Formats: sequence, structure tokens, C-alpha cells
Amino acid sequence: MDLTQLEMFNAVAETGSISAAAAKVHRVPSNLTTRIKQLEADLGVDLFIRENQRLRLAPAGHSFLSYSKRILALVDEARMAVSGDEPHGFLMLGSLESTAAVRIPGILALFNQRFPKIQLSLATGPSGDQIDGVLDGRLSAAFVDGPVMHPSLEGISVYEEEMVIVAPAGHVMITDARQVSEASIYAFRANCSYRRHFESWFHSQQSAPGKIHEMESYHGMLACVIAGAGIALMPRSMLETMPGSHQVSISALPEEWRFLKTWLIWRRGAKTRQLDAFIGLLEQTP
Repeated sequence: MDLTQLEMFNAVAETGSISAAAAKVHRVPSNLTTRIKQLEADLGVDLFIRENQRLRLAPAGHSFLSYSKRILALVDEARMAVSGDEPHGFLMLGSLESTAAVRIPGILALFNQRFPKIQLSLATGPSGDQIDGVLDGRLSAAFVDGPVMHPSLEGISVYEEEMVIVAPAGHVMITDARQVSEASIYAFRANCSYRRHFESWFHSQQSAPGKIHEMESYHGMLACVIAGAGIALMPRSMLETMPGSHQVSISALPEEWRFLKTWLIWRRGAKTRQLDAFIGLLEQTP
């Protein structure tokens, strides 16, 4: 096994195609095919499931990908450390949609100015998706609802969010879950930590929400609430940025349910120089 094989493996994993991967790493397809087969023979497992002209990761390939990315990142970091160069390479961040929309745009812009050689990418989604992305190596780090108690992860608390119940205009102030028992709820998918928080609040008061309608954005949730179709839970900081926020009734959760912490998490022992640069900037920014 050598670094070239790992680079080839990563390229095939990302593109799902020998020809596309060959173009990406500037090799001929036949060479790539041979080197991937040698890597599989060396490891004693099939890394890919071959389907016609496409390749998709086998279970062993998914496991190996996170290690391959970490090895290449460490090599890149070692080169930078001995050469004295400013950080460069890739930083793949994940984030909750609300955090991406409200909390970090200025930091991302400043990071791009300070570290122009680092290629930064951002993916948004529920906490569950972001945690999975960090664990399997697709993401360098992610902003999630925390704290996250996982032996393979570490992180820092960065923001506090006030969670509010959003109801149609004119709705009485909601102080008890039984007031909205059986009400339709608009929320993200089941692996959204905010959705779980809302459901837990209902259950803590021996109540239950009505049908949960899964949405893809806060804007969609807000539109449904304005139309009188149900209620939603969202960070106040997010709500206040959206057109139409004045057209709803806003209720704060009870104190013990009101605030949630947002954490930046990364894989334990896998903090890269690029991530260190981002954390340093994050800690300097009010």
C-alpha cells in the first residue's frame, strides 16, 4: 500500500468511475484499475461493488475511506509543518441549516480571506447526518446540537440557541404541551436533534404531538405555520432572519427546555492544521 494507491482509491470512491477518477488523478484508466486491484489484494477485501461501468463502495470500502482520508491529511499536514508553508488543502465542514444561515457566514468569509489556499466546502443538514459525516470521514468537522457523547468524537461548545414554538398568528401563548396536543408539527427528518427535543418536551408532559410533517427547510416550515396548518420549533435567531416572522405567534419553551448548545465536533485525534486554523478564527470571533 502506498500514498498513490490511497489517492486513486479516494478518487474512485468520490467519482464512482474509473475513467472519471483517472482524469482526476491524471492517470490512464488501466493503471488505476490495476492499482485498485493490488490494493484490494493487499488488504484481502473487496473495497468496491462493481456494477456495469460504475463502482460503489462496499462495506469494507466505507470503513477504509475514512482511514485513507485521514492518512492523506496527516501526510499533507506533515509536509506543511516541515516546509513552513501557510495552511492549504481541504476543509470539509458540515452544519445545521440555522447555524449556516445565521451564525457562521461572516466567519466563513473571513476564513477565506485569511487562508486563501484552503479549499473550504460546506454541507448542511440535521445533526444526525452531520455526525455520520464526521464519523465516516466525509466531513472534517461539523456544527451540531450538542454535547455529543461519542467515544470517537471530540469538540467544543460554540453557540447557545434559544428555541421557540412558532404558531399561527393570534394563537394563545403556549406554556404547556397539552395546549397543542395532537397539533400538526412541521420539522426536519427524524435524525434532527431539534425535532427530538420538541418531541421530548411533549412526552415530558404526558402529551403527544399530532402528525409530524417532514420539511426540507425552515422557510417551508414557517410558510405552513403562517397558513395555519400547524406549529414548529426553531431557533429564535433563525426565525428573526426570515420574512414573515412577524406573521406568527411566538412562545418560549419552559426554562429547562429553552436553550440548546451548538457544538463544533471532529473525529478524535484527527484535528488537521486546516481545522486548527478554523477553530482559532472561531475562538477569536465574538
